[in-house]
Amino acid sequence: MLPLQLFVNVYSKHGYLVLQMRLKKQKRHRRSVRFYTTCFGFRSPFKVLCDGTFIHHLLVNRITPADTALSNILGAPVKMFTTRCVLAELKSLGEAYSDSLNVARDLMPARCDHEKRKSAVACLAEVIGEDNSEHFFVASQDADLRKKFQEIPAVPVIFALRNALFLEPPSQSQQQFAKVAEDQRSHMNELEFKMLLNKKNRSSATEEPGESSVADEVLPDNIIEDLKKNAAKRKTDVKDKVQFKRKRAKGPNPLSCKKKKTENQNHVAKKEGNESVETIRSRSRQRKRSRKQKNSANATE
Repeated sequence: MLPLQLFVNVYSKHGYLVLQMRLKKQKRHRRSVRFYTTCFGFRSPFKVLCDGTFIHHLLVNRITPADTALSNILGAPVKMFTTRCVLAELKSLGEAYSDSLNVARDLMPARCDHEKRKSAVACLAEVIGEDNSEHFFVASQDADLRKKFQEIPAVPVIFALRNALFLEPPSQSQQQFAKVAEDQRSHMNELEFKMLLNKKNRSSATEEPGESSVADEVLPDNIIEDLKKNAAKRKTDVKDKVQFKRKRAKGPNPLSCKKKKTENQNHVAKKEGNESVETIRSRSRQRKRSRKQKNSANATE
């Protein structure tokens, strides 16, 4: 009994650790996919460009269906692509890679305009280009090729390890490129700067002479623009600050108040009051008479 209980405890702990590792892996992949979608504009369904080594690894380790396995790590549907140069390279490797060649032929063809066959590495590098305009995920088992693509800003890399798939986290160069691009987007470009200058010239032409000549020499452009906007608002009597209404004392709740009585209702109420008083008096008289009658009857007896 003791060895069995020990085996159950060890197995449960192992399963818990495996579950934790899977959750961490999913969070890491989700974070990487979010980085590429927000910084470089990747959209689902994601396009995965596969080379021959990756396709052969999927078959050997029986990672099928491959599109389902890829969609699980990326969290969205995928489309798998390859090139004619990759097909030609698999064909040249002989019968050992015939199954991989048959599977690769079923994938969608990526645009490859090479008249003469090139190596798969050179072909994939040319398809990706300098900025990966087609937004491909590159799937390869070649370590040198993966390292080369991680130096390009917008190229996420996928690889397999035994029967599991992994997405490489963004490299330092990719993160630095995204940060610089974000800083550039937050500043004005040349067109916006020219538009701002034209607007400034028009406003200065319509402005009264000598109004802001000293300020233009001393203050920077952004402060001058703010001053001009405030002056324009004062001229048009636009209030800068929001004025809140004062809370006044409200009247009583009309549902909890009695309705006002009209003159007819008052007259009817007085009549009803007089009639009720008269009925009370008549009752009291009847009681007094009945008592006197009882006393007189007792006296005669």
